[in-house]
Amino acid sequence: MEIRMKAAVHLEDGKMVRPVIAGNWKMNKTVAEAVDFVSRLVKALTPRPEPEVIIAPPFTAIQAVAELLQGSPVRLAAQNLHEAEKGAYTGEISGAMIREAGCTHVIIGHSERRTLFGEQDERIHRKLVAALAAGLKPIFCIGETLQEREEGRMKNVIERQIKEGLNNLTADDIRRTLVAYEPVWAIGTGRTATPVQAEEVHRFIREWIAGRYGNEAAAEMAILYGGSVTPKNIAELMSQPDINGALVGGASLDVGSFVQLVAYQSIEGV
Repeated sequence: MEIRMKAAVHLEDGKMVRPVIAGNWKMNKTVAEAVDFVSRLVKALTPRPEPEVIIAPPFTAIQAVAELLQGSPVRLAAQNLHEAEKGAYTGEISGAMIREAGCTHVIIGHSERRTLFGEQDERIHRKLVAALAAGLKPIFCIGETLQEREEGRMKNVIERQIKEGLNNLTADDIRRTLVAYEPVWAIGTGRTATPVQAEEVHRFIREWIAGRYGNEAAAEMAILYGGSVTPKNIAELMSQPDINGALVGGASLDVGSFVQLVAYQSIEGV
């Protein structure tokens, strides 16, 4: 089975942004289901794919999945963390615990954490700092609601979330951080920002990073799109110059669908 990949984005100085396809399983899959999925995924992604592939299983499956991913090109992410190193925080997990379990990345500021669990920009910033201190790469999520977009406040909201989330981070911190633009109105709704709409926001994010951290840091940053991404729309989204990958929810729960996303095309026989 041949998988053709989109070429990485070439920068002016010859460096490249490697595309990233990340699957966020949310509260889905038992340990047994996760093990079955990963076993089939690793086989399907041979030879090594062009994009960096990341999966984020629930906490209960992280260690079992980490063992299966050893020596594979797939990276492992946690879906959240607590900002403290340790302490009396029943039910929470620290960055050091996540790293020890085998994770290289962690999702921070997902819209469901913001809307369902009341996480505000200031706390999300603390989580970013904790993730970086633990040696993890944050996947920092931002995005506006439908009301904010319709009222013409989209760029103001995005700028506030970036500014407060990345407050006082260094250029080196920024180089270890991925940004995921997730329009809240497109997550799990079947609605997707058009490629033009998504590109507009991605370009705005990159220009903001360039203004604060320099052109090189901005050019090297992977900016992902998240919001009802499927094999039907992935190729068009990835054709945009400032979209470097996708943070995928529901379509990442099926091996065949996820491999199609990694290839940016439909694949027979998966």
